[in-house]
Formats: sequence, C-alpha cells, structure tokens
Amino acid sequence: MTPVVACQVAPERLFAPRLRAMTVGVVALVSLVAFEALAVGTAMPTVARNLDGLSWYGLAFGGPFASGVVAMVVSGIWCDARGPRAPVWHGVGWFVAGLLLAGTASTMGVLVAGRLVQGFGSGLLAVALYVVVGRAYPEALHRRIFAAFAAAWVVPSLVGPALAGLIVEHLGWRWVFLAVPAVAVPAVLLIQPGLRAVASPVVRLAAGAAARVGWACGAGVSAALLHYGGQQRGASAVGLVVASLAGLLCCAPRLLPAGFLRAGRGLPTVVGLRGLASAAFASAEMVIPLMLSRERGLSPTEAGLLLTVGALSWSAGSWLQGRLPAPGSAPGTGGRARLPVPGSPAVLVRAGLVCITVGTATVALAVWPAVPLPVGVLGWAVAGLGMGLLYPSLSVLTLELSAPGEQGRNSSSLQLGDSLFAASVLALTGAVLAVGSVPGPGSYTAVLVLAAALAAVGVLLAGRVVPARARPAG
Repeated sequence: MTPVVACQVAPERLFAPRLRAMTVGVVALVSLVAFEALAVGTAMPTVARNLDGLSWYGLAFGGPFASGVVAMVVSGIWCDARGPRAPVWHGVGWFVAGLLLAGTASTMGVLVAGRLVQGFGSGLLAVALYVVVGRAYPEALHRRIFAAFAAAWVVPSLVGPALAGLIVEHLGWRWVFLAVPAVAVPAVLLIQPGLRAVASPVVRLAAGAAARVGWACGAGVSAALLHYGGQQRGASAVGLVVASLAGLLCCAPRLLPAGFLRAGRGLPTVVGLRGLASAAFASAEMVIPLMLSRERGLSPTEAGLLLTVGALSWSAGSWLQGRLPAPGSAPGTGGRARLPVPGSPAVLVRAGLVCITVGTATVALAVWPAVPLPVGVLGWAVAGLGMGLLYPSLSVLTLELSAPGEQGRNSSSLQLGDSLFAASVLALTGAVLAVGSVPGPGSYTAVLVLAAALAAVGVLLAGRVVPARARPAG
C-alpha cells in the first residue's frame, strides 16, 4: 500500500513575527542565568574577604544548588497543573529578589540567604522555559530553540568571568549581583504576550506531588552537603560525602522516571544519558586547567583558553544539530500523528557521546610531556562538539516523549538528573585530587579516564532512547 504523505508547508522560523519577542526574551533569560552562574565564581573570593565570611564560602555555592533542586520539582508540578506562565514570573521574581538581597548584603549570612532565593528562582525558571518551548513552539523548531539555549551559555562562558572581574575591580562586587535585574525584567516582559497565548488548562495536582517535593528537599540537602564535603579534608569530609551519597541514592530515584536505574527504554535512558554526559564533561572541565598548569607549565589564562575552545565547539555542535535533517522521532505519548522520517533519534545522541568519549580520552594524553599540546586542544574541541550534538537532542526527545500534562515533570527530571549526576561525580573528583599532598599525573589521568568511561557507558545505552514500541520491525 502506498503511504499517504501530508502536504508540506514552509517551516516557521525562530524569529518569525509571531515568535520574535518570545525567542529574544527566553534566550535573554537563559543568558542572564548563565552569566550569573559563571560570574559569581569570579566575584565570590572578594565577597568572602570583604564580608569576613570565608566559613560560609562553600554554602554560598552549595546552597543555591540545593534550593534549585527543590525548585525544579516544584516548577514541574506547577507547570503541569497550571501552565508555565506563573512559574516563569515567579522564577524571575525570586531570581531578581535573590540578586538584590545578595547585592545589598552587609553580612555573609544575608548574602547566602540571597543566593538561596536566587537559586530557587533559577530552578523554577529552568524547567518553566522548557515547558514554554513545548507549548509555544512548533515541533519543527524545538531543535533550533534548544540550540539557541546552548548558544546563550557560550557568550557568558567566554566573557562572563572576565567581565565580572572588571566589574569587581572598577565598580565593586555588589554590581555583579545588582546589574542583572535591570535586564531580567525587560526580558520577561518580552515573553509576556506569548505566555498569554500558551494553552494552560487547570488540572488537579499529580498524585504524590507533596511527597515528591519532600524527596526533592532531601535530595537538595544531600547535594548541598555533598558539595560542601567535597571541599573539606580528612575524616569529616569522608563522612559527609558518604552520608550525602546515601541520601542521594535514597531520594533521587523517587524524583526520576520509573526504570531510571535499569536504563529503561525511552525517557529513563534519556534522563540517564543527560546525567552521564554532564558528569563526564564537568569532571573533565574541573581538572583540565589544574593539569595544564601543573604538568605543562601553562599560565591560568592559557589553560583557560582550552576551556574556551570547548565552549566554542559546544556552540558549533548545537548549531549543527539544529540544521541537520531531523532523524526519525520517537512517537510521543500525546497521540500526535507523525510522518515517517528516515534515521533514528539515537543517531545524534550516540554521535555526541562518542565525541565526548574520544575527546576526553584524547585530553588525558596531554598529561604526558611527550604529547604535543595541540592534541589536547583538539580532544577538548571534539568533546565540546559532542556536548553540542547531545544536549539539544536529549531536550527535544524529552518533549517528544511527554504528553502536554507531563512536560513539566519530565523536564524537571531531565535537569535534576543533570544536576545530581554532576554534583556526585564532582565530589568524587575532588576526593581523587585530594589523595596525597599534591595531585600528580596519575590523579589527573584517573579523573579523565573516569569521565571517558562514563561517556562510553552512554554510547552503549544510546539506542535505548527509542521506546520499544517505536523500534522498526525486524
């Protein structure tokens, strides 16, 4: 029987009149969250010194992470029940309020409180923007808008730390926090007309919503303690890390899709692969500047340039996946009809993970003086390219595998897996580097080999992003 093919229409563009303000607004919000996340690390040593709060230093980073974990779960429940409009506005409101509180703080305790509020707003916003994409943009544009989200992190990663340093030196550290609200409010006003048009039926809260928030609180506290414990030394550090990992193992599976631990087909594997990739890339990124400075004699600026190469190639990979012919898509649970498209959604996912595996393993070779440094640079560029191919592809799959009433919960799970995997592996990375008085070539190699191994596991599992019912016969 000859298949019936629907008439094709010209695809809509991200900057078509209907979507132009929405696209500018959501990308601006992602950029602001990215800038703040990267800039605070530059400003915080000065903040801690001026407010005499070195003992609060770890909590200033771990606290927002914990409140963000809780907010992601709350936002997912809220978006599914009431739509993304209110979570977006509340996310921006909490984010701005936290920045103002931190920027005007007179003690380190008040600044940490501001950071907690800011982290809660960021978590609300991160999930709500995914739901906005699912409900406001046609499916044909999902890969491109997620590529734009990835690009929105690139410019802050290139200029954010340097710009924050200039602000601290010439205007004072408070303006690292106080300048962002001036841009955040106009950005959310740009997307307001589009938010009004997003269909948001009011439904009952999902069963077990309160329990899910409780598990999120447990996971958030465990993640914060894990972050704090990873910065400590001695027996207390070991105790904190072990207790925190136990807490995460208890709480996280209740927040992630059923079948996550056994890599069930479809969404469980999508979430797991996002976590594996994030953990692999973050742990390698943590160790590379230290390795190049100590083993190859590079200055901090020179070592940082390698990370810049990875950020640029990540952006290039995101741009590329947004313009490649769309692979076959797994049918969503919403019952929407789809045209058959050759290929598999696992293709880009597997390609990205292969690049991360090969690239990270190649960087590990640069620990040895006999290996030319350009080999390491090329390896990290390949790893960044893999992240660019992978991240938007997994984001698109998450929305395709979600009915409209599940987009919030599933987007929340995707980002929770990302955050919790990265936090756990970064804590273990810190423990490996802390063995002995000074990290040596063996420590760096061990971390990078572990990162490559995590990505390699993802390569083996990549085919499982396609649900069993969507596999071709035979």
